[in-house]
Amino acid sequence: MFRDVRRQNRVLEDRGRINELLETSEYGFLSLGTAENGYGYGIPISYAYDKETNSLYYHCAPEGQKLDMLKENNRVTFCVVGVTKPIANQFTTLFESVIAFGTADIDLSDEEKRKALRLLVKKYSKGFEELGEKYMDKSWDRTSVFRINIEHITAKAKYH
Repeated sequence: MFRDVRRQNRVLEDRGRINELLETSEYGFLSLGTAENGYGYGIPISYAYDKETNSLYYHCAPEGQKLDMLKENNRVTFCVVGVTKPIANQFTTLFESVIAFGTADIDLSDEEKRKALRLLVKKYSKGFEELGEKYMDKSWDRTSVFRINIEHITAKAKYH
């Protein structure tokens, strides 16, 4: 689970904390392959984590660069950052972060799309689920949803 971490003394092994960061971080950065212009493409994006299936859900417009790139190469990374605190007199920063590596699936059933949108409403609009259902119905055809199937995770932290 923790490959790709150079500094083994920074590995965050607490699966509970990793899940908490994935569940509660306000947003994360989705990184896709190389765009037509030769640059990497990374974007901040809201999301919902489904712990039961170990997957991440996102919503977006039904067309655009992100979906075009996912059709070409569905391998992605997604990074969330928890607590950060610069320690000026020690020239360091306390931090915690999780990077999920996986593949994107953009062809979801209507049932899974609604499940994902409900997870997003629950996370970002708790208490407004009934209104969220109406909003989903109203904007259904203008909304695309995709899932990241997490293949492995790296997590790092420096707490002292």
